[in-house]
Amino acid sequence: MYSAYFGKVTEAIAHFVGLFEVASEDASLKQAYAEFRAAHKADPKLADHETQPVKVDASHQMEDFDPRVPYLPLKWNVETTSVISNVHFRPIDVPPHHGAQYHSPTHHGSGSIHGSEGFHLPQIEPPGSVAIILNQEIKLSDNDYASVGGSGLKFTPAPVDDSQMQALHQAALDINPIDDLGIPGNSADMATFVTTAAARLDGFDADDHGNADIFCIKGTTIEGTYVNGQLIDEADTPKVDDYVDYLKEKDSTAEGPNGPLDLHSAPTSGDFMHGWGVGTADPSVEILTGGNTVINSAVVVNDWASSAVMAVMGNHISLNAIIQINAICDSDSVGSAIGGWPFDPGGTADQTFNIAMFKHIDPTAEVTPAEAPSGFPAYYVVTQVTGDLIMMNWVNQYAFVTDNDVAIASSSGVHTMLSTGGNTALNGVDLNELGHNYDLIIVGGHVYDASIIQQLNLLIDNDTIGAVSGFETTGHGSISTADNLLWNQASIINVGTGAYETLPDAYRTAGDNLAAGNKSLPDSILQDPAFAGTGLLRVLYISGDIYNLQYIHQTTIMGDSDQVALAMNQYAANNDADWTIKTGGNQLVNHATIVDVDGANKIYVGGEGYSDEILIQANLVSSDPHLGAQNPDILVTEAVAFLGDGADDTGSAHHTDHLTPQPADSGSADVMQHMLG
Repeated sequence: MYSAYFGKVTEAIAHFVGLFEVASEDASLKQAYAEFRAAHKADPKLADHETQPVKVDASHQMEDFDPRVPYLPLKWNVETTSVISNVHFRPIDVPPHHGAQYHSPTHHGSGSIHGSEGFHLPQIEPPGSVAIILNQEIKLSDNDYASVGGSGLKFTPAPVDDSQMQALHQAALDINPIDDLGIPGNSADMATFVTTAAARLDGFDADDHGNADIFCIKGTTIEGTYVNGQLIDEADTPKVDDYVDYLKEKDSTAEGPNGPLDLHSAPTSGDFMHGWGVGTADPSVEILTGGNTVINSAVVVNDWASSAVMAVMGNHISLNAIIQINAICDSDSVGSAIGGWPFDPGGTADQTFNIAMFKHIDPTAEVTPAEAPSGFPAYYVVTQVTGDLIMMNWVNQYAFVTDNDVAIASSSGVHTMLSTGGNTALNGVDLNELGHNYDLIIVGGHVYDASIIQQLNLLIDNDTIGAVSGFETTGHGSISTADNLLWNQASIINVGTGAYETLPDAYRTAGDNLAAGNKSLPDSILQDPAFAGTGLLRVLYISGDIYNLQYIHQTTIMGDSDQVALAMNQYAANNDADWTIKTGGNQLVNHATIVDVDGANKIYVGGEGYSDEILIQANLVSSDPHLGAQNPDILVTEAVAFLGDGADDTGSAHHTDHLTPQPADSGSADVMQHMLG
């Protein structure tokens, strides 16, 4: 009852206080406003404030819309000299108590181990398995049709025959002995993959592949850089930046008939037409149908589990392989009407590069301690992986691009530019796996260690350039149908000596003890010279096998077979135009690097030790006449037809002879990018 009563009283008081404050504030405002009005009437009228004009200088002119967004990917750069750093360590001399007998539990246990002297031995963690499967695909179809210049004609040639690409692709696959090996699904498949690849590569015969130019070298160890089958100094390795134009930047300088153009002058400025004289332009036609760029880039660094010494109870199989294939078919056809035009002197012939580097880095070779290490470990800790340890990076990069353009062009008395290519496609990946480092790894089973890089570039660039009957020009004409670049670059860098030695009895005893659950190491292991200067021996025991598979497969396939027809303008001949035709300039780039860090100065093997490295570099250039070469005069004559019957009599009379067939022998006699006359 009391709470309800006091609640009503409180509410009434609150309302009263609120109304009182509002009324009080209203009265104050009225008084202040009255004083303001009186003061305003008493003050003389003030003069207007003086203002200064603001000068705005917009010196930057907006350019026309450009649908191209230039993109520069990060440059690949692998630092090979800083993978492992050696630090001279002088441990504190702690006298052992009844020998070195302390070890840590397996990864199933926990806690620290206490020595009898009251100090703690650290607990080390075992590595886990890691498997990364990455598939990157690019599929681009940019088959354009374009008609410019007002010819009034339609150019409808037959589509490009896909069988040309299929035949060349199959020929390239026949060179690669392991292209059909698929991704392993389990540890048993991984072992089969490594052994099968090693056997096939070992039996590869470079002389059994027709006209392909193949270089092959095999050996236990390959060292150095090879460019198209030639061993060169690493400092002389061609740099991709010197050959590949990522941004496809246009020339910023423009020339008019009377000198450089001022492209930044406003239209209202007297300098707007500077360089053009009276404002007339020489007629010209520029046709660009190629200029595509496709890049596959992959870098894999495996430093997941490494050690100074590895003891393997079973077999140790090591395989490093690089397979590089460039395949190209560039059979161009140029009609007789323009066969006398010079080929663009600024262009170059097709270029193919196969660049491969094998490098082995000894972590201790370049380090000379101030004092020779002394003393051997008095204590050790052991951690264990029960079962297999898998370290697999499987990277597959695939790019398929078609840019088979069809164009018919005429001069309409102005500068005409037709660009139907210039595509850019990029696959990129950078994997760095940094894990654990031990002094000793003991493997109860086998070790399968393989680093494989496969690279394939395939380009079909069978261009056809012809002219409709009656086409003529007194201006300058130039043609560029080549200037394609096929670039394969691969590097396999191994950190560690990788030298095999017979398994000593002490290590075999240690492996047997660990397999039986006894984590005691023979004292003679601690006296191994490889452990000199080590205060605490960190040991990893793997009861199963080690599968270390680093695999990169890069495939770039491009079809850029363009068909171009030249004609006269329907209403005005404009036979004084300059013509520039570029149908090549494609860039296919595969770049891959594998850095495999095991860090081992010694590898003790109880079974068999197998080590093999192989390099295959192949260039396959197809010049088969039926793969692209054809009579462009007949092709153009048969493909061009009038768009309709709406043309006037003058236009129709002007193009009457466009459909007149030309003799079969009027075509180009040389279809392989030479000057025709």
